[in-house]
Amino acid sequence: NLCVGAVARNMVKSLRKKYGDGPETTVRFEPEEPKAEGDGAESKQQAKPRARGKSDSANLHLATKEQLMAELEKRLEAEEEAKSEEEEDDDAEFEHSWTPSPFPERVTIIGGGPAGLSAAIYAARAGLKPVVVAPPMGGQLQGKGVDVENYPGLFNVTGPAVVSLMRQQAIEFGATFEAETVVEVDASERPLKVRTNSSVIETHAVVVATGAESNWLGVKGEYEMRGGGVSSCATCDGHMYRGKDVIVVGGGDTAMEEALVLARTSGSVTVVHRRDEFRASKILAQRVMEHPSISIRWNTVLVEVLGRASEEEDAEDGEDVDLDAPVQMVVRGARLRDVYTEEESVIEAEALFVAIGHTPATSFLEGIVEFNPDHAGYVLTKGTSTHTSLAGVFACGDVSDSVYRQAITSAGSGAAAALDAERWLSEEGLGNEEADFEAELLAELMADGPGEEDAGGYNAYEDAGGRIEGMKESIASEL
Repeated sequence: NLCVGAVARNMVKSLRKKYGDGPETTVRFEPEEPKAEGDGAESKQQAKPRARGKSDSANLHLATKEQLMAELEKRLEAEEEAKSEEEEDDDAEFEHSWTPSPFPERVTIIGGGPAGLSAAIYAARAGLKPVVVAPPMGGQLQGKGVDVENYPGLFNVTGPAVVSLMRQQAIEFGATFEAETVVEVDASERPLKVRTNSSVIETHAVVVATGAESNWLGVKGEYEMRGGGVSSCATCDGHMYRGKDVIVVGGGDTAMEEALVLARTSGSVTVVHRRDEFRASKILAQRVMEHPSISIRWNTVLVEVLGRASEEEDAEDGEDVDLDAPVQMVVRGARLRDVYTEEESVIEAEALFVAIGHTPATSFLEGIVEFNPDHAGYVLTKGTSTHTSLAGVFACGDVSDSVYRQAITSAGSGAAAALDAERWLSEEGLGNEEADFEAELLAELMADGPGEEDAGGYNAYEDAGGRIEGMKESIASEL
């Protein structure tokens, strides 16, 4: 019987320690000599890359002391570098953060999406030094993992990248950020007070750009496959499923509009509705029911979104695969249930669009401004402006837009809100109080300075040796 491996090494070590000598050991496997190039098919077969696994890990028990010390030093350097990068990221995060001031801010913008950041850019360029209050996780565009393809001038760029560019542009012009969630706007006195979880910001004007969140069903597979076929915006993502079968869930105007948009490009559209009639306007419902590419499943609810692993078309043979990376799931169909018979069925589809409405993030404004009586939760604005019912408070983006809800329309209304706020501040005579205070203080200091008779009392050249007043020392030395 052979004694091999770690057991053999430990036995030899123990015997030598106890008796000063031990049995000889032999190498079981001799290293193969490298073969010359051109050995035919055998060399090609050996050259084939193999998958990475545990066998690729370092054998520490075979390493020398010098190798171990070098590896330890390398790892310590990597840890120090990672720590340094983390500190730099923290410094960058707080570099443009808002700091409290004894003077009220002129404009505070609530929301960090296209509307809020567009308002920040315009307000900053006007010298208003706006404060943007928004949590770091962002809104709908920030959470959009697929490319944004319906914003002019942008191509092959994701939602988070668009938000990052907008934020950087606002910072360049002087905007600051408070990474908090607003819980209340106190309008009981002027200046207004914007309260967050950890701070209170006094401000003359407020621009509300908190957006509207899509309503979701909460069924199995829905969250996991957002960006992989599950969407709430046919205008944004419908083009990716040209000629494919898709599903729309809902029965209101939003669902009808989504179905009609998708029917222009998709192979077929199945509308799933839990009742036996639509809640949508009669003309929209009629168009959907008469469309040849649209079928309807009445009295039916969605139970589960079915998925499959995404096929990596760009993967090549021999390419390293990260086995720890999560598998991207994409939609392959849906499980439906009849609300009366409880019978379940499965239909195949490449995408599923949830169109059951939106909820504006405006709960913190209840009792402060008026809301649109025809669209619950949406802030009512005056005419075509962004003015609300409360002077100094402006609304833009999806909080006041119940129709379009697009990134580009939100950006446009954000710019309008900043312009409206700037004009309102000018009309009310609310300028830069901090700059005015500094100017007054400087004027007082100048007034308390030396009188006319002492205006030329001290001269550095006279103090240095009585040379000609105002003459450079180099010239005086030549004279």
